[in-house]
Amino acid sequence: MTVEQPTEESVEAPARDWFKSAVVYQIYPRSFADSSGDGIGDLRGIISKLDYLQRLGVDVVWLSPIYTSPQDDNGYDISDYRDVDPLFGTLEDLQELTDGLHARGMKLVMDLVVNHTSDEHPWFVESRSSKDNPKRDWYWWRPPREVAGDGGGVQGAAPNNWGSVFSGPAWEFDQATGEYYLHIFSRKQPDLNWENPEVRAAVYEMMNWWLDRGVDGFRMDVINFISKDTALPDGPIAAGMLYGDGSPFFIGGPRIHEFLQEMHREVFADRPGPLLTVGEMPGVTVDQAVLFTDPERAEVDMVFQFEHVALDQEDGNKWRPKKLKLTDLKHSLGRWQTGLAERGWNSLYWGNHDQARAVSRFGNDGQYRELSAKMLAGILHLHRGTPYVYQGEELGMTNMTFGAISDYRDIEVLNHHREATTHLGHTDAEVLAALAPLNRDNARTPVQWDASRHAGFTTGSPWIAVNPNANHINAAAQVDDPDSVYSFYRQVIALRHSEPVVSHGDFTMLLPRDEHVYAFVRSLPDTQLLVLGNFSGQDQEVALDGADVPVAWGSAVLILGNYPAEPSVPRLHLRPWELKVFRAGR
Repeated sequence: MTVEQPTEESVEAPARDWFKSAVVYQIYPRSFADSSGDGIGDLRGIISKLDYLQRLGVDVVWLSPIYTSPQDDNGYDISDYRDVDPLFGTLEDLQELTDGLHARGMKLVMDLVVNHTSDEHPWFVESRSSKDNPKRDWYWWRPPREVAGDGGGVQGAAPNNWGSVFSGPAWEFDQATGEYYLHIFSRKQPDLNWENPEVRAAVYEMMNWWLDRGVDGFRMDVINFISKDTALPDGPIAAGMLYGDGSPFFIGGPRIHEFLQEMHREVFADRPGPLLTVGEMPGVTVDQAVLFTDPERAEVDMVFQFEHVALDQEDGNKWRPKKLKLTDLKHSLGRWQTGLAERGWNSLYWGNHDQARAVSRFGNDGQYRELSAKMLAGILHLHRGTPYVYQGEELGMTNMTFGAISDYRDIEVLNHHREATTHLGHTDAEVLAALAPLNRDNARTPVQWDASRHAGFTTGSPWIAVNPNANHINAAAQVDDPDSVYSFYRQVIALRHSEPVVSHGDFTMLLPRDEHVYAFVRSLPDTQLLVLGNFSGQDQEVALDGADVPVAWGSAVLILGNYPAEPSVPRLHLRPWELKVFRAGR
C-alpha cells in the first residue's frame, strides 16, 4: 500500500507541525527514580535524570499523573487537579522540572484525566452530599431501576447492566442519597458529566492554569469517553461475562467532537508557541481518527489507538492471550499509515504504562533480547508518525515474573483475579497464567539504573519489586556502550531528526503476506529509505518485487543496522531479528 506523496510545502513543515519530527518519552513517576528513599519515584528523582534524557535525544517528556490522589489507580484518580501529591513532591519541584526540561530543549506534557475524578475530589464530595447540591449534576447520578424480584415484588437495581473496565459493575450505590453513580473505572473514580457546561468550564480553567505555568500540552486520558449516550441503555452481555458492554454508549459519544472543538477554542487556540495534544482513544477507528486529528477541525494533534495492541488477544480480551501473527500487525499498522496519510497524524508506540514490555511482547526477550529490542525501535520509529518511548524501553527492559497474586499492585489485575476466582470458577493457577503475558505491572517495575540493590531506583523498599535481571540489564551498563540498546535508540532518534524523509516522506508497505519479514519504503522526491526487519529467530531471504520497488537497492547505502556490517552477508539477507535500513538518493 502507498500513501501520500508529500508536496514541497509539506516538507517545509510549519511551526504547528513541529511534532512530526519529534520523539516523546513517557515517564511513569512512581517507577522512574526515587530521591527520598521511600520506595516511590518522585519529581526530584526525575530531575536527577534530565541529562540522561537529553543524551537520549528525546524532544518531549510526557509525565503520568503526579496530582494529589488517594492512589486507588496509581494517580489516575485525582482529588486536586492543581497540586502535586506529596508522594511525588511539590509544585516547586514540578516547576524546577519544567524549567530544567526547557533549558535542555525539551517540552513537558502532562497527563489530563477529566473523564473522571477521585471520589475524594471536592467536586464529588459536594455532589454526593445531597440530591439538591449545586454540583449534583456534575456527575452521573441515577435512581435505582425497578426490577421484578423472586417473590414477584419490585426491588431496586443498578440503572443499567454496564460493567466496569476494572471488573464488577459500573455503578456504585450511595446509601446516603439512595442513588447510584457511574464509574467506568474504579468505584473511586466517578465519571464527570460533560453534558453540564459548568463541568467543562471548570476543566478548561484548570487546563489554562497549567499552561500558564509553562506546561507544553496534554496527553488526554480516555478522552473519547467524555461524551455519553444520555439514555444510558443496557449493553450486550458476552458469553462468560457477568455484565453488559456499555462501550457503544460511552465511546465516541454524540457530542465528542463538539466538546473537543470547544476545548481547543477555550484552551489552545490563542496560545503562542508550539503545544502538543494527544488523545488516548480506546476503540477509535481510522476514519474517526482522521476527524479527530485533521488540523482544519482543531481538535487534537494525534490519538493513541489500540488496534495493534489487541492483536495478541482473543476477542480483545487481554486475559485470553494468543500468538501474534506478523501479517496481522502489518495489516493493522499499514491501514493506519494509509488512513492518516492525507489528513491527520499517527502516534507510534509499542508500549506504555498500560501495556506489557515491548521486547517481551513483540520481540524475543531471551537469546535475542538486544537484537530484537533494536529491531523494534527501528521498525517503529521509521513509520510515519510521532514515536513514543516508554521508560526502560530504551534499555530493552523485559516483562516481570510475578509468582503470586500478592506480588501484583495493579487494581485491574487484583479485581480481575478476585472476580475470576470467586465468581467465574477459575483456579488461582489458571488466572495467574492468564495474567502473566499482558498485565500492566509488567511495565511498572522500577527503571533499572544500575546493578546495585533495587537497581539504583531507591535506597528503600520499592513499592513494587525490581526485575531480577537488573543485574545485567541497566542504564549504567549501556549509556557509554556504543553497541547497547540505549545507544541504538540514540541513533534511531537522531535519524528521525536529521532525515526529512522519516518525518515527511510517504509510506509503502512491502511483503504484506510475509509472516517473518516486515518491510516498507519511505519516500521523498530525492530520498528513499528501505526498512527491513526480521521478526524471527531464523535467517530470512528478502525477495522484493521489482514492480513494487522503483529504486535499485543494490546500490543503496546501508545507514542503520543492529548487526556489525559483514560484506559476506548478502544485502537482502536478514539474520535472526536483524534490522537493515538502506538509503537511496542524495
